[in-house]
Formats: sequence, structure tokens, C-alpha cells
Amino acid sequence: MTAHPGARDALTDVAGVLVGHHHALDPDAALGSGAATGCTVVRVPGGAVAAVDVRGGGPGTRETDLLDPANTVTRAHALLLSGGSAYGLAAADGVMRLLEEQGEGIAMDPADPSRVVPIVPGAVIFDLPVGDWRIRPTAEFGYRAARDAAAEFARGSVGAGVGARAGALKGGVGSASVVLDDGPAEGMTVAALIVANPVGSVFDPMTGLPWGVGTDGPGHFGLPVPDPVHLAAANALPVKGTVLNTTIGVVATDAALGVTGCRRLATTAHDGLARAIRPAHSPLDGDTLFALATGAVPIPDAPLPAAFPPDLLVLDALCTAAAVCVERAVVDAVLSATAVAGIPAYRDLFPF
Repeated sequence: MTAHPGARDALTDVAGVLVGHHHALDPDAALGSGAATGCTVVRVPGGAVAAVDVRGGGPGTRETDLLDPANTVTRAHALLLSGGSAYGLAAADGVMRLLEEQGEGIAMDPADPSRVVPIVPGAVIFDLPVGDWRIRPTAEFGYRAARDAAAEFARGSVGAGVGARAGALKGGVGSASVVLDDGPAEGMTVAALIVANPVGSVFDPMTGLPWGVGTDGPGHFGLPVPDPVHLAAANALPVKGTVLNTTIGVVATDAALGVTGCRRLATTAHDGLARAIRPAHSPLDGDTLFALATGAVPIPDAPLPAAFPPDLLVLDALCTAAAVCVERAVVDAVLSATAVAGIPAYRDLFPF
């Protein structure tokens, strides 16, 4: 199977998926003072099939039970990724308000199209020690992020990534996409957006290269081998030292997956976290990945035994691609991040 990055190498290469950020960041923010938090909203106007897989030991989530394949509702209209720990879940109220104003949601009254219930699952990272503990994303943050959602969006220390820390380094928002060139999923797109805030390390202490370059090689990201002096300085940084952390994100495809296939996509996407973060899925993380399937590209017929689902071969290819996208998106988050509150970015330590 071969593939190439989409036009933006971003989540929004899946047509119909939009991303918006809103954050508060004071230029003099420090650990314990100033504003340094935000949220990111993924919108799918008209809704998309959705699922979730939670692997970390300390998740902070909203509406994830609703996305269980055994339950009734199978589609979401937006997803919230937020800082602020459990307080940040309040930002979903603002996303719902914006969607309601625009008539987006489950139509509940045929006689009154304004009566809708938007489905907005969400997950949060623990960033409260970065900046003032009492400054967290509110409903207004969510409203503005949803309002500003577009195909073009910023990466790095923005939105939900403003207060993110990736081990000893600055974390942030990263994204990646692939378009499959051949095989059963030929022409289909898979993409990911990640908010990297793990307790684990994102770079190899022996080489200084991000763990997530393992599949593609450092040349794919334009990275030289770090010099020993820079490596020694990076290895001397103090460990993160917070009890709660978490990496969260979204994978999306334009394939017409059902809810069980979407759940499998979310599950295998976690392989990308395990490749790019060591350790991943720890008791100190709340690692949560959502999956979206817009359904724009139909699943082709395949000669399979009746006992197998008809999308099996396509799903296998999409799952492989999802893990690669997540791995690349973690690296993108780390390379795109800029220093906040004295937390150094990868590019500060390993200039290239």
C-alpha cells in the first residue's frame, strides 16, 4: 500500500471537516500566573458517523458513552478538544450554542426546525499549572472556536495546545493526512489532529530525534541528527512532574464507515500514540481519540465470506493509515510548538 499526504497535510483534507481554535495567552504567562489555555473544535456540518476509544488511566470526557456502538446515536456534529482539565468541558456548551443558532443538530420537531440537539462529545487535557490555575476555557471559548472553524487552521501552541506540555518540552496541536494511492481503499483520505500533552517523552534521549520519526525517518520531517551539545542540554531538563496529563485527538476519513468500523479506526489510531510517545496510555494520562467518517466515498464490493463485514479490507487499510497519521501528527505538534510560560520548545533545544 502506498500513500501521499493530502493538499494541506491536515485533518481538513477530509472534505467537510473544519477546525477552529480559541485561546487566551498572555505574553508574560508563567507557571502559576497569566492566561495560557484554550480549546480546539472540530466541526462536521451536517454531522458524521463518530466513535471514540479511551486508553489512558485518567480521562476527562463528555458524551463518550453516547458514542458506544451499542447505543442509539451514531453521529456527531462537532468535537471539543480543550485545556482546563474537567473545567474545560464547559466549553462544549458554547459549541452547542453556536450549532443551535445555525440549526445544526438532531432535528427533534418536524414542525419547528429550530428545535435541534447538537451532539458535541469532548475530551480535555490537564494544563492547569501552566498559567493561572483559575483561568480555564469557558463556554465563550467553545463558541468562538466553533464560529471560526475553517479548512485552514494554525498548529503548534494554539487552541487546546497553548498550555500543553509534551514531557519536558512544549506540546501543542499537530496534524497530518494521507491519501491512499492503491489497494482496497484507493483514493480514500485519512487524517488526524492531535493535542500532545503526555507525561511521557516525545524524543529519543540517545539521538534527540522525536520518537515518531521511526516509521518515516527524520528526512520526512526535514530533521538533521541533533548535535551532542544540544542533546545533553535537552536530557538535562527536569521531568514534567505533574500527576495528570493526557494526549487527545481526532482521526477522520471520507470513507463510508459504519459506527463499528469507526470505532475500530479510533482503536488502531492509538498505535500512533504508542510509536510517538513513551510511555503512552499511562495511569497518569487520559489518552482519548475520536474518529469521524463523513461517508463521502462509498465502500467498494469485495469478494469476502458472508461471515465478514463488507468493509473489512478497506477498514484494514484505513486503520493502518490512521496510526501513521497520528504518529506524524504528534511529531508535527512537537515541531510546531513554540515556548510558553518558560517551557522550551523542541526547536529551541534542537535548532534546524
